[in-house]
Amino acid sequence: MAGSDPGTRGARALWYVAARRAELRPAAVVDPGADPGAAGGTNWADAAVAEVRTSWSAVSRGTERLVFEGRVGASEYARMRAPLQEGAFPFPVKYGYCAVGVVAAGPGPLVGRRVFVLHPHQDRFACPAAMAVPVPDAVPARRATLGANMETALNALWDAGAGPGDRIVVVGAGVVGLLVAYLAARLPGARVTVVDIEPARAAIAEALGAAFALPDAVAGEADLVFHASASAAGLATAIAAAGEEAMVVELSWYGDGTVAAPLGGAFHSRRLTLRATQVGQLPPAKRPRWTHARRLAAALALLEDPRLDALITGEVAFADLPAALPALLAPAAPGLVTVVRYD
Repeated sequence: MAGSDPGTRGARALWYVAARRAELRPAAVVDPGADPGAAGGTNWADAAVAEVRTSWSAVSRGTERLVFEGRVGASEYARMRAPLQEGAFPFPVKYGYCAVGVVAAGPGPLVGRRVFVLHPHQDRFACPAAMAVPVPDAVPARRATLGANMETALNALWDAGAGPGDRIVVVGAGVVGLLVAYLAARLPGARVTVVDIEPARAAIAEALGAAFALPDAVAGEADLVFHASASAAGLATAIAAAGEEAMVVELSWYGDGTVAAPLGGAFHSRRLTLRATQVGQLPPAKRPRWTHARRLAAALALLEDPRLDALITGEVAFADLPAALPALLAPAAPGLVTVVRYD
């Protein structure tokens, strides 16, 4: 029983247990004063440990949908593993990486601080203290759940080399696409257009400083295009929007699926570049100076703008999360980010 081992206490965590089925299970929480290598299955060596009481977490619709549906390809099991995941793909697996809470015990400077941790959905947990990144005072805890998404968007802009004055098109007005557009629109003189099949996303895009267009109304000749729709049609739109010698940056991840890439037509004659970006690695030019922790801290600081609250469109109690997930993670589910409330 969770919490029966010396140095541990009980909690509850969400587990994905079969295709399109999840449940809450007991979880052991390592006491920060105990040897973390001796309980709870952890392997943190002599690292300082923090105990966090969760306030909010966020459901990552793109990635968690693939986990929920059992669509993580075997070749990607290791790369797809979340930092504090338990279990193994395809099932059962405790997965997630957008938790915000308050440090209840651990190193003195952290106690009482609000922190963001790349941890699965769980009402209380222990983690290496170095992984508990303080949330800036100006960022509400609920909005701080967007930290991992903002980190992905920031890394994408770095990979792309976006600059002032660029004509930038973002195809796909999900949360990552909109955060990319938000950051790009802050570049001096940049003209940013968000493209999506859903006209209702126009108001959010415009509130974040970008123009909006439906796919059939996209002007070509963009200097830089980001694709974040996770669809073949969206990728075709992105390639068509790129100007000569331009780059198309692919943010979508398709799990074990495949997507048709339209590399005929003018793709070669226009000498386009199709580039992958993935948050698991820092861009080569940043690695000598940046760490993952520094990047996450920067992403959290970028969440101070209240306009970003518009990206959170749903809320569910932790106790109700297993029953809510089939609707939340359905392919055509409305809305953007759903946050989980821990009472």
